[in-house]
Amino acid sequence: MQGYRAVGEGRLREVVGRGLEEFGALVGQTIEHRPARTVTDTDHAMTLALTGNVAPVHSDVQFCERTGRERPLVCGVVTLGLVIGVSVRSTSGLTTANLALDDVRFEQPVHVGDTLRAETEILSARPSASRPDQGVVTVRTTAFNQFDQRVITLSRAFLVPADATAVRTATAY
Repeated sequence: MQGYRAVGEGRLREVVGRGLEEFGALVGQTIEHRPARTVTDTDHAMTLALTGNVAPVHSDVQFCERTGRERPLVCGVVTLGLVIGVSVRSTSGLTTANLALDDVRFEQPVHVGDTLRAETEILSARPSASRPDQGVVTVRTTAFNQFDQRVITLSRAFLVPADATAVRTATAY
């Protein structure tokens, strides 16, 4: 069964992430990530508390109303984190390091209650020049809200194992 691998008699293990060879076969392909993720009050409040962000556009309803917004905006860090998070299982689940986060664009406002779905295009996959047992993968992730409006785009590069099977075996993944 795709998405799983046999680990014993009558036992399957869910596959998380990919290795260099698997990504090489996917260059030019787009992965649709599921499930979608609805932004909650807790997501927003916890991020504001953890980051110390005191911008009233994120927390003050009266400020927002007086400046032409119906309600507070979700902090961009929440949007970025949720979108990268939903992509991890099928992209960077086996990563050993994130290398770059580039070209981040917030294109539509996000509010508590919005549901975000993401997709990732695999741009490149190559052996690492400095780590022969790993590869560098570059992707472009885009997320849409429940109205199919693009809310964020970003490029990301990360290290993956050259031999995913060996890593999965050694780590019980």
